[in-house]
Amino acid sequence: MVLLQYTCHFSTLRFFCLHPSSPTPFRRRSFTVRSTSLPFPKHKATYHRELEAAVDVVERACRLCIDVKKSLFSAQGRVLDKNDQTPVTVADFGVQALVSLELSKLFPSIPLVAEEDSAILRSNNLVDSVASAVADNATSGFGDEPLTHSDVLEAIDRGGKDAVVFCTKPATYWVLDPIDGTRGFLRGSEALYVVGLALVVEGEIVLGVMGCPNWLEDKPCTSTTSMQEYEGNQAGSGIIMVSHVGCGTWTKKLSNSQTWESLPLSALFNAKNDADNIGDEEILLVPTCCGSLCKYLMVATGRASVFILRARAQTIIKAWDHAVGIICVHEAGGKVTDWRGSPIDLDADQAERRAIFPSGGVLVTNDNLHHQIVEMISSRSSIF
Repeated sequence: MVLLQYTCHFSTLRFFCLHPSSPTPFRRRSFTVRSTSLPFPKHKATYHRELEAAVDVVERACRLCIDVKKSLFSAQGRVLDKNDQTPVTVADFGVQALVSLELSKLFPSIPLVAEEDSAILRSNNLVDSVASAVADNATSGFGDEPLTHSDVLEAIDRGGKDAVVFCTKPATYWVLDPIDGTRGFLRGSEALYVVGLALVVEGEIVLGVMGCPNWLEDKPCTSTTSMQEYEGNQAGSGIIMVSHVGCGTWTKKLSNSQTWESLPLSALFNAKNDADNIGDEEILLVPTCCGSLCKYLMVATGRASVFILRARAQTIIKAWDHAVGIICVHEAGGKVTDWRGSPIDLDADQAERRAIFPSGGVLVTNDNLHHQIVEMISSRSSIF
């Protein structure tokens, strides 16, 4: 067995693709459905209405990200550092405000658990920029009056820390990562970033939507020439991935496409590091930063076989970095557990549902490799 390792420069993440000495031929059992809504009928999806709303708001959030990104590098003061030294942008706050506003209008009784709060925004005079970005992408229905600063700040804080106390009761709530991979967002087109939204009902993730505005079809990461082509055709890139419990995982292009493609996971791949010499039956391991949800996206689409995250002392693993990825991989036929092979417990943080505590870390695979990797971790954990 060949073990190829990808180590993210900015974190302790490791990204593996394994293949046997006689690789299984590449096979892609996919099919397409044309639909103006979702790719499966309402009677098969208990949370059909919630998923339709989630798809719409994630698409809007992706457009917000694209708009902000166009102006990001020509404006001053639009990138801030949080207390943990991770960057946050107008787009992070804008996405959280937009999603919060739209979902609270449709589902006012369902709380939101999300990454940001407004404290840093209030102290850096960027509320105007965030409010403008939200107003440009929001639906109508907020009344005749324009969105105020208070509206936007309150919407952000609706998902912030201490906004909801769950205690030990079974709960229904949304989980949002406004931008997973902000460093990738800031680096331009060379690293992926994702808007991720999931719905949890009594401890079970029942639906998820991921939007990746700079995803290039069949090219998870590309050469410099391809990146220049991307810059000239940004509107034509990007995907939306949706999952609903029992209905599978599907994708469509971000650019107003009505064609959904199903995603049963592919057979194992060969892997290479040469971006300019990738064959049809090979995937690329690229040393570039991207967030956890980006890696879930790559496993769910079959572009990677394994993603491993180590839990480290004094580092809290956040629920929004994993919730939507878990259901997308599961419904595509993959598997997500902790390093002992146990399911991820979203109720472990009983008070706030903001953290998860997987034993050892998180293991994401195409299922074919899962038991083998669990055994490898158990017997040779020192290599990780």
